[in-house]
Amino acid sequence: MSNGVRFQVALPGDAPAICDLVNSAYRGEGSKRGWTTEADLLDGQRTDLAGIEDILSASDQIILTARTGTADEIVGCVNLVKQGGACYLGMLTVNPLGQGQGLGKGLMAQAESWAREQKCQSIRMTVITLRKELLEFYVRRGFTRTGELSPFPYGDERFGAPRRTDLAFETLVKAINP
Repeated sequence: MSNGVRFQVALPGDAPAICDLVNSAYRGEGSKRGWTTEADLLDGQRTDLAGIEDILSASDQIILTARTGTADEIVGCVNLVKQGGACYLGMLTVNPLGQGQGLGKGLMAQAESWAREQKCQSIRMTVITLRKELLEFYVRRGFTRTGELSPFPYGDERFGAPRRTDLAFETLVKAINP
């Protein structure tokens, strides 16, 4: 992982930068510079400013950020939601130009630490089933594919405009030691 990376909980003023980062890493031509792109599956936005602001104002969830440089540039983030004895992990994002350098692994480690502090016994997430490389990444990080599927929210433009009709999510789970 790059030296000089700092991890911290996002503040309300970080919402625009987080929204831009997430959208740039998952959608559009620029996202294709990294391996986490969804541009071949979905057009439009991955999230919107109102959604990020809602997360940052909620009492049961946080966004952890990875920051670099003296300008405090946000180069990565992950959303965590406490749900009883489990923690939901979503929106793991690394700037496409910084992918493959260990920053995602660092964010995952920070997420697991937060989940332990919250007394969670597991971390859950959902991944689009067609994202084979991403599913394999999480399995290598100790997650188990459950086979539990949920539908993609077709018609809800907050999550983008699907380019395919066969999108679905699979739930992955990782047990953690509190």
